[in-house]
Amino acid sequence: MEVVITRCGGLDVHKATVVATVRVPGESGRRRVVTETFGTMTPDLIALREWLQAFGVTHVALESTGVYWKPVYYVLEDAFELLLVHMRELKHVPGKKTDVKDSDWLAQLLECGLLRRSFVPPPPIRELRDITRYRVQQTRERSREVNRLQKVLEDAGVKLTSVLTDIMGASGRAMVEALVAGTTDPRVLAELARGQLRKKLPALQRALVGRFRPVHAFLLEQILAKIDYLDEVLERLTTEIDRRVAPFEPMLTALDTIPGIDRIGAISLVAETGGDMTRFPSAAHLCSWGGMCPGHDESAGKRRSGKTRKANRYLRSTLIQAGVAASHKKDSALRTLYARVKGRRGHKKAVVATGHQILEIAYFVMRDGITYRELGADYFQRCGREQTARRHVRQLEALGYVVTVQPTA
Repeated sequence: MEVVITRCGGLDVHKATVVATVRVPGESGRRRVVTETFGTMTPDLIALREWLQAFGVTHVALESTGVYWKPVYYVLEDAFELLLVHMRELKHVPGKKTDVKDSDWLAQLLECGLLRRSFVPPPPIRELRDITRYRVQQTRERSREVNRLQKVLEDAGVKLTSVLTDIMGASGRAMVEALVAGTTDPRVLAELARGQLRKKLPALQRALVGRFRPVHAFLLEQILAKIDYLDEVLERLTTEIDRRVAPFEPMLTALDTIPGIDRIGAISLVAETGGDMTRFPSAAHLCSWGGMCPGHDESAGKRRSGKTRKANRYLRSTLIQAGVAASHKKDSALRTLYARVKGRRGHKKAVVATGHQILEIAYFVMRDGITYRELGADYFQRCGREQTARRHVRQLEALGYVVTVQPTA
């Protein structure tokens, strides 16, 4: 194979070691191959950088091994042209892929230009992404604690969740705190209800009759304390995120105009994609990178349903939530799209298709600095008008009818 990069290196990254191989010009036109093993402590990685520089290496490829690639990448990114390679890319190129020759095989593929780099955002976006992902995890942890609280109440025979929509609302929280404080009289507890919930006082009194014991009070006290702590953590994280996204406020405002996308979803889109759409040649490339496209499964001229590939799970989760929210937006094109796909493929595929469309819209919003313009509920119906008519004619003919289609004036 033709050599494209004359001085390159490959790194096989593990938790405690990094195996490095360089391929440089040698004697008589041959390639010189040198392999060395380094540790992963910061002094060892600095020694690795100096070792690569001594050979005049310009390009370095490394596998995206868990989180172990990150410290290696951060030490080397200012000194070399780095290519972070997904294992999927290596599997597409057949060859002698073994544990012993990983770094050498990476270097060979790199020098022939057969590797495609993964997207690694710049440091400010990486920091924002770390914080937003941590907020997602803490939000999920809070939801788990609320579920634990509901389980303790069910164990005590207190059926508050059968009457209250939000157990952690003002009324629900007041009743739970009163239970922890030792109040078990259903009438007294029901009187803590506020607002519209007071219309349900008889149902509340029935729901609050249970077998509430000291062990339940102890558990609820610990759960409430943890929920309060998580609320404080989430508040601090939100404040820090708002400070870091200040340069992206116009973009966030524009993304917020898309049905299904709120401010949190807009921040997630910017953090996960980087906000710079010049890295993606088209909206289709962005959707493919985000794992929102169906896979290819075709054989003998027949196309079968293909699963979406694994990709950025944080971006995908945001788009799935946005797809569900957009499916409830009245008089919108996205809701019509969801209904069209749901009738043929079901709810889950319809939500993915809606999320795919939202990501396409977000691409143009971020690339061109524009806001979303609603196309109307009949947009996708107009696009598929002839196909819809033919489908209905075929269905009626299959039932034994003779159909003549004539458009209205």
